[in-house]
Amino acid sequence: MRNISSVLGRLAKSISISLVLLFAVTTTSQAQDAANGGALFKSNACNSCHAVGKKITGPDLAGLSERREEAWIVKWIHNPQGMVDSGDEQAVALKAEYPTMMAPYAHLSEGDIKDIIAYLQAEEVKLAEKKAAAPAGGAAASSDASPMMIVGLVALLVVAIAVIFALNRVTKTLEKVIANNQASIAEAQAKHEEAGESSAAKFAQAFLKNKKLVFFVVLMVVGLLGVAGWKAMWNVGVHEGYKPVQPIKFSHQIHAGVNQIECQYCHGGAFKSKNASIPSANVCMNCHNTVTGSDHYDGEISPEILKIYRAVDFDPETKTYGNNPRPIEWVRIHNLPDFAYFNHSQHVTVAGVECQTCHGPIQDMEEVYQYSPLTMKWCVDCHKETTVNTDNAYYDQLIEAHEKLKKGEKMTAAMIGGLECGKCHY
Repeated sequence: MRNISSVLGRLAKSISISLVLLFAVTTTSQAQDAANGGALFKSNACNSCHAVGKKITGPDLAGLSERREEAWIVKWIHNPQGMVDSGDEQAVALKAEYPTMMAPYAHLSEGDIKDIIAYLQAEEVKLAEKKAAAPAGGAAASSDASPMMIVGLVALLVVAIAVIFALNRVTKTLEKVIANNQASIAEAQAKHEEAGESSAAKFAQAFLKNKKLVFFVVLMVVGLLGVAGWKAMWNVGVHEGYKPVQPIKFSHQIHAGVNQIECQYCHGGAFKSKNASIPSANVCMNCHNTVTGSDHYDGEISPEILKIYRAVDFDPETKTYGNNPRPIEWVRIHNLPDFAYFNHSQHVTVAGVECQTCHGPIQDMEEVYQYSPLTMKWCVDCHKETTVNTDNAYYDQLIEAHEKLKKGEKMTAAMIGGLECGKCHY
């Protein structure tokens, strides 16, 4: 009997250990599945249209595994348009509610999709915990803070009373000392003033008698004032390093640097007109209709992107525009004098000058500032060093005109651009 009991005990112990190990392996596997699903969800840009707990471009994914069967989800992700075309009721209903059709992700395996579902379920749990903990945490914080505040205020009051009492005693003591030594204090002050006046008078007389020293000091003062005045006048209108606070914290580092968006996508005038132009908010909305930056704000829309929505009167929930748009009051940074003519297209398109030549490392700027002085000397120095690209129609016309002159043919101002509007009208 003892042998049987011992064998049963060892068997029960082995089963217990096996169950614990199986639970640990299962838990670890589920965590890994959710982590892999999260990586797939973000790398395939699913988070640009979907979120857990709210609608974006697509439906709210909270409770997805409860609303849809797993096999249906896999089939939908692989070929959403095919399911709509086949007449699937749920697919047709989704298409009617969300007109923007989701792209197919046929490269995702069934295991990948299951991992994404595990990630969404984990996010649901986090969201529920966050909602449940918010009120309790706030109440606890307020209840803990109240006694501490009272104790702190009482201690501060006691210290203040003690300081006032000590200062009062010191003041009375000093008043007694001054009253007892009034005559001695007055006599000492009189001697000090007399000695100071005599020393200053002697120094002034000695200085004025030395004519060479006076001339040298005057010359130095005039020279310093002249240099300071020249430097001040030379820098009038030069705003190198100017970095004003803008109404929206637009980061060129993220857009032009990390995402490598071409400068002329936003500043479309740079290659075809005099001005580079400030992009309208509609250009911003081409991307930010779906890109909300919620990954960095706990699922909420970025406060800076919300400023764009307010400017165009856009409702991110319904994806509709209102009738009360407001302009974004950008602060101009690069500002040339009225008498200076600069044409962006001449430099960008004809000469092939990079934006960074004048604007500096714009792709690394979190906040834009004026990189170059933009003075006449700075422009002249650049024109002295820059090699001209003659491979364009303008120089072809000049060569043609030169050949005609060599042949003795007649040439008019119109033949070399004299009828261009910009020659007379600025």
